Amino acid sequence: QVQLVESGGGLVQPGGSLRLSCAASGFTFSSYAMSWVRQAPGKGLDGVAHINSDGGMITYADAVKGRFTISRDNAKNTLYLQMNTLKSEDTAVYYCVRKVDGTRGQGTQVTVSS
Repeated sequence: QVQLVESGGGLVQPGGSLRLSCAASGFTFSSYAMSWVRQAPGKGLDGVAHINSDGGMITYADAVKGRFTISRDNAKNTLYLQMNTLKSEDTAVYYCVRKVDGTRGQGTQVTVSS
């Protein structure tokens, strides 16, 4: 079955960096657009970044533009999110999502705090 497994979250100080990974299985990863979304405490889901199936089209939320980079390795069935210059407001559970139907993984917690 379709499975998305996020990893790479953790506790980081403001200004720090983290790289999230999402391992995909159970479907032809290279055929699907993917997204990263996040959910801050007490809030709804917010889109962070989106990438089309071959990586040629990428968009970012204004809040992360210039700091986050989404990428994918279709040979490894893996989606990435490089997060730099992290801020306290980036604290959230981050999910990787298959755009066509909203299937998502269990999420990985990112906490930005001194």
